[in-house]
Amino acid sequence: MTRAVDHFADRLRAAPQSRLQRSGAVEALALARELALRAQRIEDPSGEPREMPDAGMFAVADQITVAGHDLAVVLRSEAEVSEAVKLVEEAQKRAGV
Repeated sequence: MTRAVDHFADRLRAAPQSRLQRSGAVEALALARELALRAQRIEDPSGEPREMPDAGMFAVADQITVAGHDLAVVLRSEAEVSEAVKLVEEAQKRAGV
């Protein structure tokens, strides 16, 4: 899981600003928010989830890294890991990086 997240984050950091503006940043933020939400639901199922803020296109790589690593720590099964990796890979394709 962390390998897939780190790869996507590295690709975002290397992407030109135009790519981030077209689709990369939007896809990355959506993924970071989804990963963070999943981690929160596992850690505190009855708690009110908090949405990751939009910190700008140049911060999305870090947001994905933080949310992805947080989720990786709390995943409980290979199936959950596989599902999370698939989310990351699909978002990376949509982001075009």
